[in-house]
Amino acid sequence: MNHAGNLLRRSTFALVLSVLLAARLFPAVGCDLNDPDRDVKRLFPGATSYKTLYVSVTEKGGAPLLRRIEARLGDRFKGLYETADVPYTLYLVYKSKNLIGYIHGVNQKGRYGGLQVFLALDLQGNIRSFYFQKLTSQYAKLLRDPSFGRQFEGLNLKDFNAYDVTTGASREGGRVAAIRNPAPQAEDDFRAALRAVKKNLILVDEFLLGNQYLKDGAQP
Repeated sequence: MNHAGNLLRRSTFALVLSVLLAARLFPAVGCDLNDPDRDVKRLFPGATSYKTLYVSVTEKGGAPLLRRIEARLGDRFKGLYETADVPYTLYLVYKSKNLIGYIHGVNQKGRYGGLQVFLALDLQGNIRSFYFQKLTSQYAKLLRDPSFGRQFEGLNLKDFNAYDVTTGASREGGRVAAIRNPAPQAEDDFRAALRAVKKNLILVDEFLLGNQYLKDGAQP
């Protein structure tokens, strides 16, 4: 083998190695509660225990499921946070032996970095509470204000089906249209948060509620 051949083999090996290392260093990114014991109690004060369920689009239905979720969202999944093999962590919350609700968070790309949006939901998929576990924004204080999160309480996927995540438009008179942005300078992060909520609700409907909102005819 001549010198040029050796260089080609070494270059090819280096390229393959770099790809493998990248895959190990940057795996599919899930979203877990920072302190589940504390956070479950905070979000569901009457809770006595919880279970965790780990699922991915790949495991639950692969490419056909991904296409359906994207159609319901009205946007394509893209980037590190939205690959089909992203592991989603769903928390099933119990009081004694009775299931009383769910907690689920998703990663979402914001203007300056990733957001982590968590929802606490009742058994019908209605939002009990909303909060940012992670938010990289110069206007984070305004967006984290409890008054902003309270605007999501009581909303569900039927409400968010009226919201277009690509344009930021919502059906006139709809409940999502009434959500006020506390930081108009951070419109990108506000819209990212609403996209994350809709995505979160769709995934819960797919993974936990048996597509309740599709059965109700609340299709996008």
